[in-house]
Amino acid sequence: MRYDSITEAIGNTPLVRIDPAVHGLRHIDLYAKLEMLNPFGSVKDRAAWNMARAALPGAGERGETVVELSSGNTAKALAVIAGMHGLPFKSVTNRMRIAEVKDLLLLLGAEIEELPGRSECLDPTDTEDPLTLFHQRLNESGGAHLHTDQYFNALNTEAHATGTGPEIVADLDGRAPDWFLACVGTAGSSTGVARALRAHDPAVRVIGLVGEKSDFIPGIRNIDEVHEVGLFDPATYDTIESVGADDAIDGMLTLVRRCGILAGPTGGAAYHGAVRHLQSLDAELTGPVRRTAVFIVCDRVESYLGYVKQRRPELMRRPPARNSVAALSDAEVRAAQVIEVADARKWIAAERPLVIDLRSSFAYAALHIDGSVNIVDELFDELVRGGLPFGKRQPVLLACPVGEQSARYAALLTRMGHPDVRSLAGGIIAWRDAGAPLVRD
Repeated sequence: MRYDSITEAIGNTPLVRIDPAVHGLRHIDLYAKLEMLNPFGSVKDRAAWNMARAALPGAGERGETVVELSSGNTAKALAVIAGMHGLPFKSVTNRMRIAEVKDLLLLLGAEIEELPGRSECLDPTDTEDPLTLFHQRLNESGGAHLHTDQYFNALNTEAHATGTGPEIVADLDGRAPDWFLACVGTAGSSTGVARALRAHDPAVRVIGLVGEKSDFIPGIRNIDEVHEVGLFDPATYDTIESVGADDAIDGMLTLVRRCGILAGPTGGAAYHGAVRHLQSLDAELTGPVRRTAVFIVCDRVESYLGYVKQRRPELMRRPPARNSVAALSDAEVRAAQVIEVADARKWIAAERPLVIDLRSSFAYAALHIDGSVNIVDELFDELVRGGLPFGKRQPVLLACPVGEQSARYAALLTRMGHPDVRSLAGGIIAWRDAGAPLVRD
């Protein structure tokens, strides 16, 4: 194959059958759509090119900057595409959580702006969120930006409705699969592929996979976050199921070690969720007719080695992390002391606990509880691995955006012997919604 431009290599990715000896399904052929083999490394190459290409000539004439609210694969693809067309690219995000991605964006010449968003994901309904306000300004006419707007741009979905989905049908000899399983981020790929498959066969079952609320899997939103995405439509999915971070890493290891597919954690989550969902269905099937299922491998493992090292250091031949939230059981997390906003305000006034805000420094600077100390959760994680970072006589109140991560740390500190550490129920958002006072730096 010979191309005049690297963008011509986007799409037509392989569909690879997973060896039944690996997944154990007897009556279902499971296929992986290897979107990781797009030229810039991910499924987002399709959406980035489809959203940007028609507007690039005009943007070049006007000297505009390509802008996207992304801290991951969409930003990487757009940074490459913008550079190819002599345009600057800016990534705007609440937080760059994957160090390798940040380094690659800088290498590609991108500008990165981290704004004090109140949550990890854009919430268009929160009109006081700085990230939302920035998003609204980008969409105003007359700006000097080419805003691709992946969360709301129908061209994101179209890239998969006209490309990824029809490719799957063609590679299955003109048949749609019986099941399609996909992790949900912007919802563009799952929505677009589902549309194409159902146009071919309305009986296709579509399973959306989201992260568990207390976990972080790069590229996947949890069930609360997906409702904040403009492209998300619950009617797309026959069911939505959650996957934990450890499950995602286990699935990734299976793909990497048993299948030769160098998938990242999102692909691992898709594989794990697919096998788990299909096992009970497979057990009920009989007869010679085989069924088919397809999941998407979104990107490659190399960008997530730091994430894996932090979650599972033993995989890198490192000793298990001491005092890690990853080692907590569900029962320990459920047993953590949680305090409601009204009671927390009384406790602060009476006992003067040390209030630790685990959010990003940008979110903390925007609004925080008066007198609280900002220790970003990654730094706090490092501190507690070395032991209790404060005396046992000091009562502690932990706060995060919605009260989930703080509950895990409260459980960990309790396990480590601290007698009085509590998590703010509902986090800073609940504090704000209750009308409790917040201050700004």
